Amino acid sequence: MSLYISEIFKSVQGESSFSGMPCIFIRLAGCNLRCRYCDTRYAQEPGEQISLGQILTLVASYSCRLVEITGGEPLIQRNTPDLAIGLMKKGYRVLVETNGSQDISVLPEGAVRIMDIKCPSSGESDQMLWGNLEALSQDDEIKFVISDRRDYEWARHIMMEQLFDSGAQILFSTVFGQLHPRSLVKWMLDDNIQARFQLQIHKYIWPPDTQGV
Repeated sequence: MSLYISEIFKSVQGESSFSGMPCIFIRLAGCNLRCRYCDTRYAQEPGEQISLGQILTLVASYSCRLVEITGGEPLIQRNTPDLAIGLMKKGYRVLVETNGSQDISVLPEGAVRIMDIKCPSSGESDQMLWGNLEALSQDDEIKFVISDRRDYEWARHIMMEQLFDSGAQILFSTVFGQLHPRSLVKWMLDDNIQARFQLQIHKYIWPPDTQGV
């Protein structure tokens, strides 16, 4: 059993409610979407085929118990659920970041799903698999990445109409360099949006196009 890997590294969580925590990242190769603001286009390349055992050995070489499986889009690889299970059996807390277009119910119970709902500016909002909302638990997280007022109003509508009883934590963040964080915070406060504002903190610690962080 193997998966196609773009990179494996240790850094700090840049997003989600785990932001700031040390974390091992397993970035799987390949993606089915082409978001206009994608910041990991290199992960669209085929990557290196690595066995599940080798991946677990590489992860074990880092002194950290939090692991995120990300991409690209990790759920286009059929062995991703087995990777999550393998990590959980080793005692890791497992996060899976997904673009929302693939069935998240294939992931094992206990893995934290951090699911994007793609806003219009991404160019991929019509690819959302809306049935995923029914598979979310209160331990999961929903992320809106917002680049302008239109995105914000769209996300606000989705939140009010479809997510009011999802139980998952809702995250609003800006597209780096396209929307000033202060603008989004103001809109959220003005509208009393009950969501967590977040920044991609790794882009403030390192140059925003740095890989492996």
